[in-house]
Amino acid sequence: MSDRAPPTRVVVTAPARLHLGFLDLNGELGRKFGSIGLSVSSPRTVLTIGFASRSEIVGPERERVQRLLERMQLLLGLRGTYRVTLDEAIPAHAGLGSGTQLALAVAAGLRRLHDLPPDPRGDAVRLWRGARSGVGIGLFEQGGVIVDGGHGASAGPAPIIARLPFPEPWRIIVVLDHARQGLHGAKEREAFAGLPPLASETADRLCRLVLIKALPALVERDLAGFGAGIKEMQQWLGDYFAPAQGGHRFTSPRVGACLDVLDRAGACGTGQSSWGPTGFAFAPSAPEAERLAQLARAHSAAKGLDILVCTGLNDGAHIAVHMTADAPL
Repeated sequence: MSDRAPPTRVVVTAPARLHLGFLDLNGELGRKFGSIGLSVSSPRTVLTIGFASRSEIVGPERERVQRLLERMQLLLGLRGTYRVTLDEAIPAHAGLGSGTQLALAVAAGLRRLHDLPPDPRGDAVRLWRGARSGVGIGLFEQGGVIVDGGHGASAGPAPIIARLPFPEPWRIIVVLDHARQGLHGAKEREAFAGLPPLASETADRLCRLVLIKALPALVERDLAGFGAGIKEMQQWLGDYFAPAQGGHRFTSPRVGACLDVLDRAGACGTGQSSWGPTGFAFAPSAPEAERLAQLARAHSAAKGLDILVCTGLNDGAHIAVHMTADAPL
C-alpha cells in the first residue's frame, strides 16, 4: 500500500478480442491448444467501480459481476462496499472473450481502488479464466496481436510467446449475430471431450501458418499474406469443429453468408472467432473496409446482423482513476 490518497472511482475499459485460431489440438509434444488473437476497438466492456455506503451493481451481468467481486474480496482480504456500473458490455458467448475481459476488469478496478499492484495473470487463475487460450489475458495486458504457447505441465495460464502491433491503417470487419450464441460452459467442455485429437500433420500445418506465414506478413505489413495464413487456418479448424457446430464451419449461417460476400469482394482472412457466432475479415484501409461492409450489409443474410468496421488496438485495457477533490492524480 502507498501513501497516496485512494481514488473515489476507477473506470476500466477492456476491448473485445478476436480468437483467430488454435495452433495445436493434438498435444503429443506435451503442450496443447496455443492460439493467436487480437484486440479490436468494438465492442468493449466499460466498468466503473467506487466506494459506496452500500453495495450496488448497475447494468447487465449483475450476478456475474457480484460473484467476481465477492471472490476477489475474499481472496485479497478486502473489506468494503462498492457501487459498480457496467456502462458497456461485450456480448456474452459471442466469441469475443466477454468472460475473461469482464473478470479481469473487475479485478483490475478493485485492485486500483485499493492501491494494490496489478496481477492479471494471477487474477485470471483466481477467477477461473484462461483454461484453454491465453490470448485474452495477454490482450488485456498489452493489446496488439498475441500468440500463446498452449498449456503444458504448469497450472498457470498459457505463456505469451509473441506480441506484435497490428498495423494502424488496417481495419477489421466484425460481423455480429445477436440471435445466436457460441458453445460455452458444460456444452463447450462436452464438445472438446467429444472431438478426436487433431491429426499431428494438421497441427504442424497450423503452426507453420502462424509462425512462417501470418506473423512474418504482419511484421512486413503484408495484408494479403497475413490474411491468407489466417483464412487457411480457419478452414482447417472450421472443418475440425464442424461436428460440434451442426456440421458447419460457422455457428451462424447468416454470418457465414456475409463472410462469403466479403471474401468474394476482396476482403482478407475471413473466419469465425472462437465458437462464434461472430465472424471477421480484414481490409487494408478504412475506405476499403467501409466499401466491403456496405456490400455485406446489402446482402439478404445481413438482416438483423451488426456489421462493424473496427480498428486493432495496440494497448491493453485502459484504467482511469478519479481522485477525491483535494487529492492529486
